[in-house]
This record gives sequence, structure tokens and C-alpha cells, in this order.
Amino acid sequence: MKPIVRNILALITGLVVGGFVNMGIIMVSGSIIPPPAGADVTTMEGLQESMHLFKPINFLMPFLAHALGTFVGALLTASIASSAQKKWALGVGAFFLIGGIANVAMLPAPLWFNVVDIVGAYIPMAYLGVVLAEKFQSEDS
Repeated sequence: MKPIVRNILALITGLVVGGFVNMGIIMVSGSIIPPPAGADVTTMEGLQESMHLFKPINFLMPFLAHALGTFVGALLTASIASSAQKKWALGVGAFFLIGGIANVAMLPAPLWFNVVDIVGAYIPMAYLGVVLAEKFQSEDS
């Protein structure tokens, strides 16, 4: 397989699997940390209207979803890519960062959460995925 094809497939795989991890965590988060009483989290409008009811603990699962989705996607991309693994994996982080910025624009979350999420959940987690993938690859050599 040509390296560019493999790299593009690695990127797509990382984005899809990272997205599944993100959504999987979001889907189960309500059973782990229930939303506040009276909060409708089933629609974007309901979420926007009830965001003021959320306590700091309610932001833990969304942060973990964003961070772990990005981490897994970048780790997978860096593990599959045939060259420039860091570039492709950080591309996953950049893609999810754009999604995070869109999320900040759509949801009236507290400023502290927006800052922690944008600064900590995307590029640093993608970089951590690259470091771990490099470690695994060096141990295999």
C-alpha cells in the first residue's frame, strides 16, 4: 500500500474510532453522573437552556469524552501511519479541537470549563497519543 494512502486511512480510522469513543462516553455519562434535576440533555436546545443547572461534576464526563476520544484517535493514527506519525496524529487533535471550539460557540458552558477543555483535551492528548505510540513502536523494534 502506498504510504499516502496508508496515512490517509490512518487519519480516517483515528477520527472514526476517536469519535466513537467520544460518543460512547457521552452516551453512558448520564448513568455514571446523572444530569441535574430538571435538565433536558436529550436535545441541543434543552442542553442550552439547562446548562446553568450543571455543577462542576457534570462537566467531568464531557471532558473525559473529549480527551479520551482524541487520545485514542491520535494513538491509533500514529500507530497505523507509515510516515510522519506525529503530523497525522496531531491532525486528529486539530480536527477534534475544531469540534471543541464549535461546541464552545454553541453551548453556554462556564468559562473555566471551556478553557480547560480547549487547552487540555485536544492537542495535549493527541501529543500524548503520539508519545505512547512511539513508545510501543520502539519496544516492538
